[in-house]
Amino acid sequence: MVEPARLIEFEMVLLNRHSIFDGPRKADAHKKVDRSAYVVLTRIDLDGPLSIGELSAALGLDTSTVNRQTAAMLKADLIERIPDPDGGMARKLAMTSEGAARLAYARDRTVESLGRVMTGWTDEETADFARMLERFNRGIEALEGRPWPRPGDATTRPDDGQPQDADESDA
Repeated sequence: MVEPARLIEFEMVLLNRHSIFDGPRKADAHKKVDRSAYVVLTRIDLDGPLSIGELSAALGLDTSTVNRQTAAMLKADLIERIPDPDGGMARKLAMTSEGAARLAYARDRTVESLGRVMTGWTDEETADFARMLERFNRGIEALEGRPWPRPGDATTRPDDGQPQDADESDA
């Protein structure tokens, strides 16, 4: 009998190779967002504008890697450099309207794909899977010491695009 951790490892290999999560098909290639841009845009969407250093810490990547990723995103008009809204010296990276549109499009395609994959699942099975996947991801985040904000968290920025303190979320 194969131990459960080995089964999970194997299934993660398969999950990472699937292209169902790669966003638009060839017909919509101009709307495509690569995996690294998808992650960066998602983090900026949750936190608001971030510096290279903040992104590097949040993603657990060295600054040279984040610089390369964001340079391509700047060139594609997915993000832009802005002055630090808090008056700091470092410039921040903010999502452009093009970046927001392409992230929304990629998210919609991913959700549609997930719906096709889970055809035949009950609502309860889908909710159970979502809870277990969140628990799994939070366990990884705890080990790495880099928790990710989630939509609806008290510290996730509200609709006005500004970061929010936990105390302000109850107001």
